[in-house]
Amino acid sequence: MSATKIKAPEIATPAYWDEACKHLIRKDRVMKRLIPQFGDACLQSRGDAFTTLARSIVGQQISVKAAQTVWDRFAGLPRAMTPPNVLKLKVDDMRAAGLSARKVEYLVDLALHFDSGAVHVGSWEGMDDEAIIGELVAIRGIGRWTAEMFLIFHLLRPNVLPLDDVGLINGISRNYFSGEAVSRSDAREVAAAWAPYRSVATWYIWRSLDPEPVAY
Repeated sequence: MSATKIKAPEIATPAYWDEACKHLIRKDRVMKRLIPQFGDACLQSRGDAFTTLARSIVGQQISVKAAQTVWDRFAGLPRAMTPPNVLKLKVDDMRAAGLSARKVEYLVDLALHFDSGAVHVGSWEGMDDEAIIGELVAIRGIGRWTAEMFLIFHLLRPNVLPLDDVGLINGISRNYFSGEAVSRSDAREVAAAWAPYRSVATWYIWRSLDPEPVAY
Protein backbone atom coordinates (compact mmCIF):
# COMPACT_ATOMS: atom_id res chain seq x y z
CA MET A 1 0.00 0.00 0.00
CA SER A 2 1.43 3.38 -0.91
CA ALA A 3 1.93 6.09 1.68
CA THR A 4 -0.56 8.33 -0.09
CA LYS A 5 -3.40 5.96 0.75
CA ILE A 6 -2.76 5.77 4.47
CA LYS A 7 -1.97 9.36 5.36
CA ALA A 8 -4.68 11.45 6.99
CA PRO A 9 -6.80 13.34 4.47
CA GLU A 10 -5.83 16.95 3.91
CA ILE A 11 -8.35 19.57 4.94
CA ALA A 12 -9.14 22.19 2.30
CA THR A 13 -10.89 25.51 2.87
CA PRO A 14 -12.28 27.82 0.18
CA ALA A 15 -10.01 30.64 -1.00
CA TYR A 16 -13.09 32.76 -1.72
CA TRP A 17 -14.54 32.70 1.83
CA ASP A 18 -13.46 36.18 3.04
CA GLU A 19 -14.54 37.83 -0.22
CA ALA A 20 -17.87 35.97 -0.05
CA CYS A 21 -18.52 37.17 3.51
CA LYS A 22 -17.80 40.79 2.58
CA HIS A 23 -20.13 40.50 -0.42
CA LEU A 24 -22.96 38.96 1.63
CA ILE A 25 -22.64 41.49 4.46
CA ARG A 26 -22.87 44.28 1.89
CA LYS A 27 -25.85 42.81 0.02
CA ASP A 28 -28.06 41.21 2.68
CA ARG A 29 -29.30 42.51 6.04
CA VAL A 30 -29.66 39.04 7.58
CA MET A 31 -26.15 38.01 6.54
CA LYS A 32 -24.84 41.28 7.98
CA ARG A 33 -26.20 40.10 11.35
CA LEU A 34 -25.37 36.38 11.07
CA ILE A 35 -21.84 36.25 9.70
CA PRO A 36 -20.08 38.11 12.55
CA GLN A 37 -21.61 35.67 15.08
CA PHE A 38 -19.51 32.74 13.86
CA GLY A 39 -15.95 34.09 13.77
CA ASP A 40 -13.45 32.54 11.40
CA ALA A 41 -15.22 29.19 10.90
CA CYS A 42 -15.83 28.17 7.31
CA LEU A 43 -16.51 25.23 5.01
CA GLN A 44 -13.96 22.42 5.06
CA SER A 45 -13.42 19.57 2.62
CA ARG A 46 -11.60 16.39 3.60
CA GLY A 47 -11.18 12.93 2.15
CA ASP A 48 -11.50 11.88 -1.46
CA ALA A 49 -14.56 11.93 -3.71
CA PHE A 50 -15.26 8.20 -3.60
CA THR A 51 -15.05 7.95 0.20
CA THR A 52 -17.22 11.05 0.66
CA LEU A 53 -19.98 9.67 -1.57
CA ALA A 54 -19.75 6.19 -0.01
CA ARG A 55 -20.21 7.73 3.43
CA SER A 56 -23.26 9.66 2.21
CA ILE A 57 -24.85 6.42 0.97
CA VAL A 58 -24.08 4.57 4.22
CA GLY A 59 -25.65 7.40 6.23
CA GLN A 60 -28.96 7.59 4.37
CA GLN A 61 -32.11 7.31 6.54
CA ILE A 62 -30.29 6.37 9.74
CA SER A 63 -29.06 8.45 12.68
CA VAL A 64 -25.62 10.05 12.67
CA LYS A 65 -24.49 7.70 15.45
CA ALA A 66 -25.73 4.58 13.65
CA ALA A 67 -24.17 5.78 10.40
CA GLN A 68 -20.78 6.18 12.07
CA THR A 69 -20.97 2.67 13.55
CA VAL A 70 -21.87 1.08 10.21
CA TRP A 71 -19.25 3.14 8.37
CA ASP A 72 -16.51 2.08 10.80
CA ARG A 73 -17.39 -1.59 10.25
CA PHE A 74 -17.66 -1.22 6.48
CA ALA A 75 -14.44 0.83 6.18
CA GLY A 76 -12.59 -1.94 8.01
CA LEU A 77 -13.37 -4.49 5.28
CA PRO A 78 -11.14 -3.36 2.38
CA ARG A 79 -7.40 -2.69 2.85
CA ALA A 80 -8.04 0.80 1.49
CA MET A 81 -11.30 2.51 0.56
CA THR A 82 -10.92 2.42 -3.23
CA PRO A 83 -13.42 1.42 -5.94
CA PRO A 84 -11.53 -1.75 -7.01
CA ASN A 85 -11.23 -2.91 -3.38
CA VAL A 86 -14.95 -2.37 -2.72
CA LEU A 87 -15.80 -4.37 -5.84
CA LYS A 88 -13.81 -7.31 -4.42
CA LEU A 89 -15.82 -7.41 -1.17
CA LYS A 90 -18.28 -10.22 -0.49
CA VAL A 91 -21.93 -9.20 -0.21
CA ASP A 92 -22.31 -11.24 2.99
CA ASP A 93 -19.44 -9.35 4.62
CA MET A 94 -20.97 -6.01 3.64
CA ARG A 95 -24.35 -7.07 5.01
CA ALA A 96 -22.68 -8.25 8.24
CA ALA A 97 -21.24 -4.73 8.65
CA GLY A 98 -24.81 -3.48 8.98
CA LEU A 99 -25.57 -2.43 5.41
CA SER A 100 -29.00 -3.12 3.93
CA ALA A 101 -29.22 -5.08 0.67
CA ARG A 102 -30.13 -1.87 -1.14
CA LYS A 103 -27.15 0.08 0.26
CA VAL A 104 -24.84 -2.76 -0.79
CA GLU A 105 -26.23 -2.40 -4.33
CA TYR A 106 -25.73 1.38 -4.20
CA LEU A 107 -22.12 1.08 -2.99
CA VAL A 108 -21.30 -1.45 -5.70
CA ASP A 109 -22.85 0.84 -8.33
CA LEU A 110 -20.83 3.77 -6.97
CA ALA A 111 -17.63 1.71 -7.16
CA LEU A 112 -18.48 0.61 -10.72
CA HIS A 113 -19.03 4.20 -11.85
CA PHE A 114 -15.67 5.29 -10.43
CA ASP A 115 -13.77 2.20 -11.57
CA SER A 116 -15.08 2.38 -15.15
CA GLY A 117 -14.45 6.11 -15.55
CA ALA A 118 -18.17 6.87 -15.95
CA VAL A 119 -17.64 9.77 -13.56
CA HIS A 120 -14.94 12.15 -14.79
CA VAL A 121 -13.36 13.13 -11.48
CA GLY A 122 -10.29 14.59 -13.16
CA SER A 123 -12.45 16.89 -15.29
CA TRP A 124 -14.78 18.16 -12.56
CA GLU A 125 -12.73 21.29 -11.94
CA GLY A 126 -13.56 22.53 -15.44
CA MET A 127 -17.22 21.37 -15.44
CA ASP A 128 -20.19 23.44 -14.30
CA ASP A 129 -22.31 22.42 -11.32
CA GLU A 130 -25.21 20.98 -13.31
CA ALA A 131 -22.92 18.78 -15.41
CA ILE A 132 -21.38 17.28 -12.26
CA ILE A 133 -24.83 16.79 -10.70
CA GLY A 134 -25.85 14.97 -13.91
CA GLU A 135 -22.95 12.52 -13.52
CA LEU A 136 -23.65 11.93 -9.83
CA VAL A 137 -27.40 11.35 -10.02
CA ALA A 138 -26.78 8.63 -12.64
CA ILE A 139 -25.35 6.58 -9.74
CA ARG A 140 -27.95 4.54 -7.85
CA GLY A 141 -28.66 5.93 -4.39
CA ILE A 142 -27.50 9.46 -5.19
CA GLY A 143 -30.21 12.07 -5.71
CA ARG A 144 -29.98 15.77 -6.39
CA TRP A 145 -29.76 16.74 -2.69
CA THR A 146 -26.78 14.41 -2.12
CA ALA A 147 -25.10 15.73 -5.26
CA GLU A 148 -25.61 19.33 -4.11
CA MET A 149 -24.18 18.55 -0.65
CA PHE A 150 -21.18 17.01 -2.43
CA LEU A 151 -20.72 20.17 -4.53
CA ILE A 152 -20.83 22.35 -1.41
CA PHE A 153 -18.85 20.28 1.07
CA HIS A 154 -16.41 18.34 -1.10
CA LEU A 155 -15.86 20.41 -4.24
CA LEU A 156 -16.38 23.69 -2.32
CA ARG A 157 -18.46 25.15 -5.15
CA PRO A 158 -19.44 28.71 -4.11
CA ASN A 159 -22.88 29.19 -5.67
CA VAL A 160 -25.02 26.10 -4.92
CA LEU A 161 -28.60 26.63 -3.66
CA PRO A 162 -30.02 23.32 -2.35
CA LEU A 163 -33.74 24.06 -2.47
CA ASP A 164 -34.59 20.48 -1.41
CA ASP A 165 -32.79 21.01 1.90
CA VAL A 166 -35.24 21.28 4.81
CA GLY A 167 -32.74 23.19 6.95
CA LEU A 168 -32.25 25.87 4.31
CA ILE A 169 -36.00 26.37 3.86
CA ASN A 170 -36.59 26.43 7.64
CA GLY A 171 -33.71 28.84 8.13
CA ILE A 172 -34.99 31.23 5.46
CA SER A 173 -38.45 31.04 7.04
CA ARG A 174 -37.07 31.91 10.47
CA ASN A 175 -34.59 34.60 9.41
CA TYR A 176 -36.51 36.33 6.63
CA PHE A 177 -40.24 35.59 7.12
CA SER A 178 -40.68 35.53 10.93
CA GLY A 179 -41.35 31.79 10.85
CA GLU A 180 -44.05 31.83 8.16
CA ALA A 181 -44.10 29.01 5.59
CA VAL A 182 -41.71 29.55 2.70
CA SER A 183 -42.04 28.24 -0.87
CA ARG A 184 -39.13 27.31 -3.12
CA SER A 185 -39.93 30.42 -5.11
CA ASP A 186 -39.66 32.59 -1.95
CA ALA A 187 -36.33 30.95 -1.11
CA ARG A 188 -35.01 31.52 -4.63
CA GLU A 189 -36.00 35.19 -4.42
CA VAL A 190 -34.20 35.68 -1.10
CA ALA A 191 -31.12 33.88 -2.45
CA ALA A 192 -30.91 36.13 -5.52
CA ALA A 193 -29.02 38.65 -3.34
CA TRP A 194 -26.55 35.94 -2.27
CA ALA A 195 -25.19 35.15 -5.75
CA PRO A 196 -22.45 34.31 -6.62
CA TYR A 197 -21.93 32.94 -3.10
CA ARG A 198 -25.15 31.08 -2.39
CA SER A 199 -23.27 28.10 -0.86
CA VAL A 200 -21.71 30.40 1.74
CA ALA A 201 -25.02 32.03 2.65
CA THR A 202 -26.64 28.59 2.90
CA TRP A 203 -23.90 27.51 5.31
CA TYR A 204 -24.62 30.52 7.54
CA ILE A 205 -28.36 29.83 7.42
CA TRP A 206 -27.62 26.29 8.65
CA ARG A 207 -25.43 27.72 11.42
CA SER A 208 -28.29 30.00 12.52
CA LEU A 209 -30.32 26.84 13.25
CA ASP A 210 -27.45 24.87 14.78
CA PRO A 211 -24.27 26.64 15.94
CA GLU A 212 -22.23 23.48 15.37
CA PRO A 213 -20.58 23.53 11.92
CA VAL A 214 -22.39 21.40 9.37
CA ALA A 215 -20.30 18.49 8.12
CA TYR A 216 -20.85 16.13 5.22
